[in-house]
Amino acid sequence: MNASEFGCGAGHQLAITAAKAGWELTDFTSLTQSEDKCRQVLTYLRGLSEIRPIEHLIDFDKAPSVPEGWMIVPDSEQLPNRVRGVIKFTPAMVKLHLDAGQKNGKVIEGNELRKKLDKVPVYGAQLGDFYMANPHLIPEDWKGNAIFFWGTIYRRANGGLFVRCLFWDGDGWVWGCRWLVDGWSDSRPAAVSAS
Repeated sequence: MNASEFGCGAGHQLAITAAKAGWELTDFTSLTQSEDKCRQVLTYLRGLSEIRPIEHLIDFDKAPSVPEGWMIVPDSEQLPNRVRGVIKFTPAMVKLHLDAGQKNGKVIEGNELRKKLDKVPVYGAQLGDFYMANPHLIPEDWKGNAIFFWGTIYRRANGGLFVRCLFWDGDGWVWGCRWLVDGWSDSRPAAVSAS
């Protein structure tokens, strides 16, 4: 079969069904621009291969990346309720958390926010590292915010403490950080465990 034999009706029906299944325009673009992906889908449709979800494991006991000139503060200075262990990633495991001091136009100082997060199950920078390696898994609705990973507190040589974050810069997801002496508004939520 050549491309001219595909009718508009079949293409239209595919678009309708795919949209119902959650496809977005970027998914179609990715498929239509890759012969390799089309071949892979074809082998599935013909019963020659199977589709299985990729299992991503994140080790929250392993040290996250540490930029040059930075250090991770000792465990005794980290938040006690940070997520630990090896966890299988699912999008539903992460939610964004705002303290009351960050809502309704309020701004809270980072050191004060750190105390209030003492009992909240916060994710460390390992999750940020995972998202940077897999940006396609970062929820679209996170754009416009800086997502902070309070489970890892860093220190620079000058002694200042800060937390790393991810934010959308208009072209892609990038790392950032914020000093604990700075203010934290409603556009700076913490990534926390949803369970």
